Amino acid sequence: MTTLRKTALERANSRPKIKVESPGRISEYFGRDVFGLLEMQKLLAPDVFKKVSRAIDAGTKIDIETADAVASAAKSWATTKGATHYTHWFQPLTGSTAEKHDTFFDALSGIEKFKGTALVQQEPDASSFPSGGIRSTFEARGYTAWDPTSPMFIYGVTLCIPTIFVSFTGELLDNKAPLMKAVDAVDAAATRVVQLFDKKVTRVKPSLGCEQEYFVVDKDLYNARPDLVMGGRTVFGHNPARGQQLDDHYFGSIPPRIYNFMKDFEIEALKLGIPVSTRHNEVAPSQFEVAPVFEDINVATDHNQLLMDVMSKVAEGHNLKVLFHEKPFAGLNGTGKHNNWSLITNTGINLFKPSSSARENLLFLVFFVNTIKAVYEYADLLRASIASAGNDHRLGANEAPPAIMSVFIGSTLTSVLDELEKNGNVKVEKGDNMYMKLGIDKIPQIILDNTDRNRTSPFAFTGNKFEFRAVGGAQNVAAPMTVLNLIVAQQLNEFYTEVEKEIGKGAEKRMAVVNVLRKYIKDSKKIRFEGDGYSDEWVKEAAKRGLENVKDTPRALDAYITKKSKKIFEANGVLSEKELEARNEIYWENYIMKIQIESRVMGDLAANHIVPTAVNYQNKLIQNANGLKGLGISNKEVVKVIEKISGYIHTIQTEVDSMIEERKRVNKIEDTREKAIAYCDDVKGKYFDKIRYAVDKLELLVDDEDWPLVKYREMLFLR
Repeated sequence: MTTLRKTALERANSRPKIKVESPGRISEYFGRDVFGLLEMQKLLAPDVFKKVSRAIDAGTKIDIETADAVASAAKSWATTKGATHYTHWFQPLTGSTAEKHDTFFDALSGIEKFKGTALVQQEPDASSFPSGGIRSTFEARGYTAWDPTSPMFIYGVTLCIPTIFVSFTGELLDNKAPLMKAVDAVDAAATRVVQLFDKKVTRVKPSLGCEQEYFVVDKDLYNARPDLVMGGRTVFGHNPARGQQLDDHYFGSIPPRIYNFMKDFEIEALKLGIPVSTRHNEVAPSQFEVAPVFEDINVATDHNQLLMDVMSKVAEGHNLKVLFHEKPFAGLNGTGKHNNWSLITNTGINLFKPSSSARENLLFLVFFVNTIKAVYEYADLLRASIASAGNDHRLGANEAPPAIMSVFIGSTLTSVLDELEKNGNVKVEKGDNMYMKLGIDKIPQIILDNTDRNRTSPFAFTGNKFEFRAVGGAQNVAAPMTVLNLIVAQQLNEFYTEVEKEIGKGAEKRMAVVNVLRKYIKDSKKIRFEGDGYSDEWVKEAAKRGLENVKDTPRALDAYITKKSKKIFEANGVLSEKELEARNEIYWENYIMKIQIESRVMGDLAANHIVPTAVNYQNKLIQNANGLKGLGISNKEVVKVIEKISGYIHTIQTEVDSMIEERKRVNKIEDTREKAIAYCDDVKGKYFDKIRYAVDKLELLVDDEDWPLVKYREMLFLR
C-alpha cells in the first residue's frame, strides 16, 4: 500500500468524535446574523424604513440619502457583532460566488466609516471573470450594485451585501441580475392574468424551495484522490461489492460523524436566516440531502449558494469534504438539486394550489395549463438551462430524469385536462355565487395531493407546485429558474392576448378563458408523460412525439441562441442578444475546461500512478511464475493473470497517448462551439470509458496492498 493511501486510511479511521452542542431553541437564534427588515425597523427612522420597504416590495429606487441611512445603520449593527469588513457578495458566471473585502476602518479619521455610496456600488476588477468576449482582459472595470431585496448578512467578520454584477458598458455578467429581470417579467405577466379573476391582486412572486443533495467523504481520503481534488469526481474506481443495491441507506439512521456535521452546518445556516428544515440519508452510501422551506425565489437562490459555502467550510472543522458534483462516483446515484417552484400572489394565494371553489379552480387551471404549455414550447431552452459537464453524467442514467423534457401531472389531473379538452361545455350558474362547472361536476373538486409522485420525470406537478428535478447538484439554480420564469412569463402574455381576442369576438370572459385553455391542452399534450422516464420505451415514444433527446451539453446549449430564444429574452427585457451569445461562449468554454481537466487528470493518474504500480506487481508475478516453473509446478494460472495485466497496461498506454494527441488537435480549433463538441465526442467520447475500464479491471487484479488510489469501499462507508 502506498504511503499516501495508508496514511489517509489510518487518519480517517482514528478520528476523534466532534460533539456539537445546540445554542438553544432555533427561534432564539434564527436569522441573528441577518440585517433584515426587523433589524432595519429597529435602527432606521420610520420614513427611511418605509422607503426601503417600498423598494423591496414594489421595486422602487433608493435615493442616496436613504442609502446613507441604511449604510450607517448596517455598519453600526455589524460592528457591534464583531464585523470589521464589508463586501459586495455577487455571483459571476463561474458557478460560485465572489467577494472583495474592504475594511470599515478609516485610517485618516481613526474611526469606522461606511457610506451609502459604498453600500450601493463597488468596483471589482472584471477582467478575470468570464465575459464571453464582452470585455477584453485589459478592460478591467466592472460594477457590483446592491440588491435590497436580498438581506445583508454577517459571515465570519464580514458584512456581506448581495449584489448584481455588470460590465463597465452595462452588460450583465452574473447569474443574479437575469433572474431578477425574469422574476419581474413573470410578475407583470401573471398579475395581468390574475386580474382577469381578481382585481385585488397587484403582484405575483415566484417561490422556491431547493432540495440539495450531496456526498460527504473524509478529508484525508479526498486529498488522496487527485481526481476528486482537481475535477470533483472520481475518473477511476471499481464499484464496491456492496453499493446501494440493498436500498438500506435511504432514510436510514444517519452516521454519527455526519449527524454532528449536519447539526453544525444547520446551526450556522439558521443564524444566516437560511430556513433549513429537513435532513436525511439519500439513496447512495455517503449521500445525503438538506432541504429548506419555501422562500422568495431571489432570496432562496442566494441562500442555496450561501448554504453550499457554509457546508463546505463547516465540513473542514469535521475533517470532512462535501461533494456537490453531479456524479462523483460511477455506478452510484448522482447528485441533483430539486427546485420546487410556485407562484404566490400578494394576497397570499398559491396559484398552483387546487381548491374546492370552482372559480378558484379555473384560475388554478389557467396557470397549470400555461406552465405545461410553456414547457412544451420551450423544452429545448429548459434543457439547455441545466446543461453542464457534470450533469451529462447524471441525466438519463436511470437514477435521475432523462434529458428528454416532459411533464408529469398524475392521473387525476390528466382526467381533468382530458375532460376539459373534449367536453368544454360550461354551465354558468348565476346568483350570489357565480361559478363554473367544466364539463362534468367532479372537475371543480380538485383535491390537494391527489396523485402519486414520479421521480423519473424532469418536471413534475406535486400537489401545489412544480418540481424541476433535473437541475444539477453543483449548479447555481439562478440559470434554470431564470429560464423557467421567463418562459412562463412569455406564455402568460400570449395567453392574455388570445383571451382578449376571444372577448373581442364576443365571447364572455370565462368562456374565452376556457376556449383558450382547451386549445393549449390539445397543443401541449405531447409533453405530458405519466410513465417510467427511465425506460427504453419512453425514449422511443418521445422520438415519435417529436420531443428532443439532447444528451450532451455542447449541443444542448444551442437552444439559448436560436431566434426563438433570443426573441423572448429580449422581448421580456431579461438578456440581450449580445449577452446571450456571450453566455453561451462562457458555457462552452467552461465545458471545454472541465473535460480538459478530467482528461489531464486521467492521463496523469494512469501514467504516474496506475501503470507503474501494475508493472511492479506484474514483475512480482513473473518472479512467482518463474519460481513455480523452476519447481516443476504449473504456472498457467499466474501466466494468465500476467497476460491480463499486460493487456490492460497496453490499453491504458495506447489510449492515453492517443487521447493526448487528440487533445492537442482539438485545442487548435478556434470556434468555441466546435471545440466543445470535439472535446465531447473525440476526447471524452472516444477515450474516457476505454481508459477507465482498463484501470478498473487492474484494480481487481493488482494486490490491494499495492494499489495507489483510495478505493470506493474505503470512501463510501463513513460512520
